[in-house]
Amino acid sequence: MTNDTAKILEKLKKQEKEEGKLPLLLEFYKKLLQIQSRAQQRFGTPALALSHETIQKRLQNGRPLLRFNDLDLDWSLVQDVFAGVAAAFAGYPQLFGEIPEKLRKPEGGRLLTKKAAEAWFTGKELPRKIRDGVGENILQAMIQATLQPFLAGYARALIDSVEQESWRRRYCPICGGSPDLSFLEKEHGARWLVCSRCDSEWAFQRLQCPYCGNQDQKTLAFFTDDKELYRLYVCEQCKCYLKAVDLRKSEPEILLPLERFYTLDLDAQAREYGYGPYLKPVAGTEKKP
Repeated sequence: MTNDTAKILEKLKKQEKEEGKLPLLLEFYKKLLQIQSRAQQRFGTPALALSHETIQKRLQNGRPLLRFNDLDLDWSLVQDVFAGVAAAFAGYPQLFGEIPEKLRKPEGGRLLTKKAAEAWFTGKELPRKIRDGVGENILQAMIQATLQPFLAGYARALIDSVEQESWRRRYCPICGGSPDLSFLEKEHGARWLVCSRCDSEWAFQRLQCPYCGNQDQKTLAFFTDDKELYRLYVCEQCKCYLKAVDLRKSEPEILLPLERFYTLDLDAQAREYGYGPYLKPVAGTEKKP
């Protein structure tokens, strides 16, 4: 279990004790995090087959460090995790609706084949066998939740290889995923993006849309709450939004993965304003040097 995972579980446990019961979504997240934590423990530290030269070449060419074929995964473990994740989703029909029976069966984990995982990783259409009869958004969320502990393990092993000032791209330097959260660091207020897939963090320009690259200040804006702890960045060009936490305004320790759930009201607010999350295929994962 990573340090952050342990802290999040402890914080949720404390909240549950204080309030008597967690909100339904946080209750679900706690169960999901426990599944991911067990996967992390079984997976351990990934073996890295990338040479220093390969790492440097990919970064210089603007390529993420991980291609799908670089992932050395035990697929029986991945499928066990997928079965557990599907069961967790199925346990909350109030949140996600009814999960198809084929995913609720014990053998449903085998639907996440290596081919299906590669299609998800590269932003391509999933095989019909796994997607038929399943809502696309729910299926994408299940696969992401399944692969997150494995991708995060690689991210922890590789992130120190990234020269932050040289990267500053709109996609993750580790896995090529898009950001779904950001933060302003305490010291200088520099903006950092957080990968939606592996939780890697990387520095990015304050005055640029991280999705379409728009730098026209007349079409970029942000909203903030009364305490100025949270921001909602919006872009009029692509109509996407990005949530942010201003660490300069925070006192207790902020656990960024947990903030995805603590800030769901910002997602609702963004939709009310006519903005949406970034849903296009991930960048930088196609097969190039």
